[in-house]
Amino acid sequence: MPRKTGFKVSLLILSMLWLSACSRHSMYETAIGLERSGAGLQVKTVEVGDWQIAYLANKEPTDGDTVVMVHGFGADKDNWTRLARELTDDFNVYAIDLPGHGDSSKPMDLGYSLAQQTEHLARILDALALNQYHMMGNSMGGAITALYSSRYPDRIKSAMLLNPAGIMEYESELVDLVVAGDNPLIPSKPGDFERLIDFALQEKPFIPWPVLGVVEEKKIANREINEVIFEAIRDSGFQTEFRQRIQGIQAPTLVVWGKEDRVINYRNGDLFVSLIDNARLEIMEDIGHAPMIEAPERSAELFRELADASD
Repeated sequence: MPRKTGFKVSLLILSMLWLSACSRHSMYETAIGLERSGAGLQVKTVEVGDWQIAYLANKEPTDGDTVVMVHGFGADKDNWTRLARELTDDFNVYAIDLPGHGDSSKPMDLGYSLAQQTEHLARILDALALNQYHMMGNSMGGAITALYSSRYPDRIKSAMLLNPAGIMEYESELVDLVVAGDNPLIPSKPGDFERLIDFALQEKPFIPWPVLGVVEEKKIANREINEVIFEAIRDSGFQTEFRQRIQGIQAPTLVVWGKEDRVINYRNGDLFVSLIDNARLEIMEDIGHAPMIEAPERSAELFRELADASD
């Protein structure tokens, strides 16, 4: 069954479940499962020391290259399913839940600076026995991808940075809100998750209300760990160390930025490109902070062009 046809069938099944008065949590699990399956993905776990790490990977491996996907702050592996749907026929996808996120372990005292999270990711990929791969990351995950690409150049075939954190030369609306004591990226009460979506995304995907409600519950439950992680990374964009480190990136690099990003100003993209050899910038009109969610088909096209150029 073609992927897009399968996705339409998934929506039909979800509608039937809705009408049968299933619980919200059952609907959530069904909807998430159908979206993953429609993308050719399945959930797996790997033990990394004391951590249990959850990730999405191909149900059916291919002969193609591997691509590792690294989510942003407060996000998780399922942020990549819509983009992965465009790639899993030709690539082996690994979408990781970083420690402190999603269904992975959430130790409060682990250490969550960008540099520390880069080393956490390295341990995870070693445990998965992955050797060489393309890597893409969004927001915080974009900064981690950049640092990883510089730290482990022999492993990276190409790097795709989507609205990456790490440089805040040009400030954004988020900075003003956080300084005022209001962080829309950390939901703490009902209604906050819808506010987060409105703030972060310009082109909003359809999310059935039962799914929206359960996701909001999960985000609110993660408030304490999210506050710890945000405190660890909040000032990284104003420090020079990150800029110095990413100058070591050797792989072909594509910086993609939604022009309507209110979280991180798109004008910082020029600074990334100025610091990285063999890098170029692609600005997406009418897109916000998460191009892989808002424009998955275009994001996939850009990745394929980058991957082809890296061969």
